Amino acid sequence: MGWIGISDQNEGRFSLGGLRSDVAQATGTTPLDDCALMPRGTLMIETRLSSVRGPQTLLAFSRSHPWSGGFSLQALPGGGIVLIETQAGDMRHATLPYRPDDRTDTVRLTYSWDAPARWGRLSLERPENDRIHAISLPPPHPMPLADMRTIMTDPRQRQLDPDVVFIALSARIEPIGPMPGLSASVPICTPAGFVPAGQLRRGDCVNTDDGGIVPVLQTVSRSVPALGSFRPVRLRAPYFGLRRDITVAPQQRLVIRGSEVEYLFGSEAVLVPARHLVNGFSALYAEAPDVVTYHHLLLPGHEAIIAAGTSTESLYVGRLRRNPDLLGAGVLAGYDRGRLPEHPRPVWPVLKPFEAITLAVNRAA
Repeated sequence: MGWIGISDQNEGRFSLGGLRSDVAQATGTTPLDDCALMPRGTLMIETRLSSVRGPQTLLAFSRSHPWSGGFSLQALPGGGIVLIETQAGDMRHATLPYRPDDRTDTVRLTYSWDAPARWGRLSLERPENDRIHAISLPPPHPMPLADMRTIMTDPRQRQLDPDVVFIALSARIEPIGPMPGLSASVPICTPAGFVPAGQLRRGDCVNTDDGGIVPVLQTVSRSVPALGSFRPVRLRAPYFGLRRDITVAPQQRLVIRGSEVEYLFGSEAVLVPARHLVNGFSALYAEAPDVVTYHHLLLPGHEAIIAAGTSTESLYVGRLRRNPDLLGAGVLAGYDRGRLPEHPRPVWPVLKPFEAITLAVNRAA
C-alpha cells in the first residue's frame, strides 16, 4: 500500500488504498472507524529549521474522543528533536540529539513505528549530505487512523510550523539512508545499447564514463512523495550532453567537465546535484503525481554511468557495510554485508549551491 497521505501548507490528500488509487478516499469522503488503528507505519516531515531562539513546534495534534491523545514534534534551539506521543494518558517521549552547527536549510524527519513488534525509530536526514541521525524509541502505540487522516487533510485541527515543506504518511516502515535517483525510463548505456534504468537487473553490465564495463551488483528502487527534496527534476537535451530529456531526483549528481570547471575549481570534473541546476530552461522541476519511484544501480567502485549521453553517479553507499543497523534500515536491507562494496569519498568535489550558480554563470557568459 505504501504512501496513503500527503499534505503541504495548503492542501492534503488521504487514501486508504494508496495515493495512486481511488479519488473518493483521496478527498477524505470515505468514512473511517474512529477506533481503527495503524499498527505500523511511517510519518515523514520535511522542514527548514528556524534560527530563532525558542522551541519550534513542527507538528502538533491533540484529541479527546474516543480517548484522549496527541502527537507532537518539536525542534529545540540548543539541538534536538523532541517527539511526544500520548494515548489515554500513557506517554511516549524521546529526544533525537544533533549538533546545532550541523543545521542546513532543510531536514527530513522520519518517525516509524511497529507496535506489535514493540519497535520505533526517529531519524533526521539532511538532503544536502549523507549524514543520518537516528535513535530507537520506547515501544510505541499504534496510531489512530482517523487522527492520521485529520492531520493530513484538516489544517484547522493541527499545528504546522510555516517552515514545514510537507508531511506524508505511509502504511509501511519506509527506508532511510542512501536513495536512488533515476526515473525508470532514463536510458543507461550498456554493451548492448541503451536500456531503461528500471529494466536493468543484478548481473547486467553497464558502460562507465571512463570507458570501462562493470557488472551491476544490485538494483534498488524507492517510492517517495513528489514534494520538497524528492520533487523530480527534468534535465533537458541538448544541455549537459543529453541526447533526450531525462527525469531524476533532486539529489542525483551529474559529472560536469570543461575548461571553466578546471579554472574555477581546480579539478578535471565536479559533481553537481540536479537541484542546483534548476534554472527554468536547461533544468526545471517536472510535473509529477503525488508519489514517484526512483531507481538506481549499485556498482563495485561507485563508477559514473552514462545516462542518455550525460555522465551521472551510480548509487553511493560509502562504508554502509560497517553499520548493520543503518544497512538494515535502507533500500539495501537484506543484502549480504559480505558482498557489499565500500566506496571511498567521491573522487570529484561536490558543488555547493553558490558554486553551482557560479559555474552556470560562467558557462552562459
